[in-house]
Amino acid sequence: MKSTTEPNTLTSATYEELVREMIVRLGEDPDREGLVRTPGRVEKAMQFLVQGYKDDPEALLRKALFTVNYDEMVIVKDIEMFSLCEHHMLPFFGKVHVAYIPNGKVIGLSKIPRLIEAFSRRLQIQERLTTQIAEAIQNTIEPQGVGVVIEARHLCMMMRGVEKQHSSAVTSSMLGCFRNEEETRTEFLSLIRQRTNSV
Repeated sequence: MKSTTEPNTLTSATYEELVREMIVRLGEDPDREGLVRTPGRVEKAMQFLVQGYKDDPEALLRKALFTVNYDEMVIVKDIEMFSLCEHHMLPFFGKVHVAYIPNGKVIGLSKIPRLIEAFSRRLQIQERLTTQIAEAIQNTIEPQGVGVVIEARHLCMMMRGVEKQHSSAVTSSMLGCFRNEEETRTEFLSLIRQRTNSV
């Protein structure tokens, strides 16, 4: 039966009512003690998990730009990342490694994890997330080049479907000199493979 609701329109139901209906459709009793407050909790959780839609990633970076005479590679690696797969709305999580070579400007280091949060706290696919992070840095500070690598595990592969518990996905986006110069790209990939116990 074809839906009468137009795309991108909302019904009159509240978020909590929609979750309550989902609980019923799953065969559960929404009035059971453990589930009575679940619709409200789910709403709050989802608002938190997709709060990145409220952020302007490039504006976030522009708040912390500094003029420097430095043209060597800057790397921030092992940044924890959590997101929701847009295909099944199940979590995927892992680590992001970011590098860039400045061209007169650097970003405050704390802004790189914040940039990752802005893009990852949305319904995502890993490939797009990787590209968005790299392009935002490239567009905002116009460095000589940017490299981004994400290593992540996806619950949509681990809990359902093929159920492969130890698989991970690795994606990369290389712009500017990271794409054009093999030596720069190799240096970046070599440095992120190095594991340190403490700083």
